[in-house]
Amino acid sequence: MYLEIISPEATLFSGEVLSVSVPGLNGYFQMLNNHAPVVSSLKRGIVTIEGDLKISDEFKNKFEKIAGKTILKIESGTIEMSKNKLILLSD
Repeated sequence: MYLEIISPEATLFSGEVLSVSVPGLNGYFQMLNNHAPVVSSLKRGIVTIEGDLKISDEFKNKFEKIAGKTILKIESGTIEMSKNKLILLSD
């Protein structure tokens, strides 16, 4: 699936990934390839991304690698998943 992570400053990442786990208001949930359409608000927590991410040097300091997964800490946000594309707007 295609993932775009957009912050108020810039687009932090865009590219193909295997899965994304996010902190929804009612708990964490994961999206995989061909997931059903969804729109959700996010709360403070960790976004976990699986896949071979090519992150720009400019934004590498916002991401961490833990146990082969890439994580991004967020304060809040919104996601929209549709037609195998996930857009994550984060603070």
